[in-house]
Amino acid sequence: MFAIYRNGSVGFRNTIDNLYEIKKTDAPDKVEMKPNDDTLFQEFLTSNDKKNSSKEKEAINAYKKIAHIDTSEQVYHVKDIMTKNCICIKTTNTLIEAYDRLKDYQISQIPVIDENQRIMSLINKRFILNLIIEDIDNARTILDKKIEEVYLPELITTDPITDIRRVAKVIVDFKLSAIPVVTQKDILIGIVSKTDILKAVAKLPNFQLWS
Repeated sequence: MFAIYRNGSVGFRNTIDNLYEIKKTDAPDKVEMKPNDDTLFQEFLTSNDKKNSSKEKEAINAYKKIAHIDTSEQVYHVKDIMTKNCICIKTTNTLIEAYDRLKDYQISQIPVIDENQRIMSLINKRFILNLIIEDIDNARTILDKKIEEVYLPELITTDPITDIRRVAKVIVDFKLSAIPVVTQKDILIGIVSKTDILKAVAKLPNFQLWS
């Protein structure tokens, strides 16, 4: 399941198929994900108690059968590879504080959350620098602005039980470097990056991204 946030508000929450209907991309279509449709899987997962491992296993096996996947092949979820307790910043912090945090932790992007840990956006150094360039004479004033005072870039998120293959496809097709992982209540619980996916390919047994 994926969601699109526009300046902190959810404008879309649905499956990967509907995401591609709404968002246009110039990415090539020749990379085909396995399996192609996640609707059935999402229906199973939302209709069963996630804490009941036997029911979740039944849902996964049914999903594999419909998608023609070998039942011995494990379906890996985002929660299995995401970076937990990721570095983030609040909307009440300033842009210069965001810039310093990006630099100090040597990270390329940082999730923006509100006081209730709800995801708002994902920003990087380029976003901050572009704001400065738009009004170079007032650079210091801009840097001292709180993040909540500027219009934040659109954001695509995923939930913790999304198949890693789907997240990998969205990252490639929409040219993203990372996708925040959130709950149904928009609470940030982690982030999955290209590096996390590459590590999964290298370390997880029998894991294949593409058919």
